[in-house]
Amino acid sequence: MFGIPQCDTVKKARLWLQDQGLAYHFHDFKKDGVPSDALARWMQAVGWEVLLNRKGTTWRKLDVALQASVSDAASAGALMRSQASVIKRPVVQWPDGRITVGFTPQSFADLLP
Repeated sequence: MFGIPQCDTVKKARLWLQDQGLAYHFHDFKKDGVPSDALARWMQAVGWEVLLNRKGTTWRKLDVALQASVSDAASAGALMRSQASVIKRPVVQWPDGRITVGFTPQSFADLLP
């Protein structure tokens, strides 16, 4: 699981996994950065539009010109690498290779064997 520990959605996802007795590894974007190879996989799997959180505080605080310049995978990827807080969270790489973004108890439950 990738995200920011202070994020409410990440907190809920982590608690849900713990309540289910499921082990996981947490990668903190703030401390450990965004792995470039992982970011490329995520964008390929779910699309940069899904991965880019345009509703969050970080996006809203960006300069309007910078927001307008994000128009494709390359520009979105550059922004996400430089400002990890614009990545929708959590990003989960499941054992079977699937990648999901965001959390609801039902969406996670549906992914379990």
